[in-house]
Amino acid sequence: MSVANDNEHPEEPLVACPICRKMATEAYRPFCSKRCADVDLARWLGGTYAIPAAPIDDEDEEELPGRASRPSIEE
Repeated sequence: MSVANDNEHPEEPLVACPICRKMATEAYRPFCSKRCADVDLARWLGGTYAIPAAPIDDEDEEELPGRASRPSIEE
């Protein structure tokens, strides 16, 4: 069950800003302000947030189907 917002879009649930936990505003959704949106962007760009992945070895990369091989650079 979700709580409906009685403003412009009654079907959209109320959302808390993921940075400061205040209620999100329509202009910066899902954030409450430009400041919180910028804080989130800085965290992504600074590497605070990361999507976990296993490292790919050079040998493993060549075995992946559908991948074009990289041309070797020879001088």
